[in-house]
Amino acid sequence: MKILLTALLFLFMLSAGGYAQSQGQMNADAYAGYTKADKQLNTVYQMILRQYAKDTKFIKNLKAAQRLWIQLRDADVAAKFPQEGSYGSVEPMCRAGYLEVYTLNRTKFLKVWLEGIPEGDVCNGSVKTR
Repeated sequence: MKILLTALLFLFMLSAGGYAQSQGQMNADAYAGYTKADKQLNTVYQMILRQYAKDTKFIKNLKAAQRLWIQLRDADVAAKFPQEGSYGSVEPMCRAGYLEVYTLNRTKFLKVWLEGIPEGDVCNGSVKTR
């Protein structure tokens, strides 16, 4: 029985080792996730700019809001990690993770202008109805 348990533990360790990643690889993977989310955000943003191009007041306000959102996102991450480089080897992964979450949430927020909202919502403002 002892030999069987030892063999099973050894096999488990071998299989688990195949999934191990270095911290550098985890940092790179997290950054890749953020980069992908940022590209999606930029695609949605550009689509809104094209779709609403005739509404110059809206475009002006959207651009201002986007600039301010970037400042807020960066300030929030800076508040989380005020002393850059002082939080160990996981810091780049954690920073990228927060950036990805903020970016995915912003993309979801902006998609409303592309997808529209149901007719009858009296508070739709500049968002088109479906």
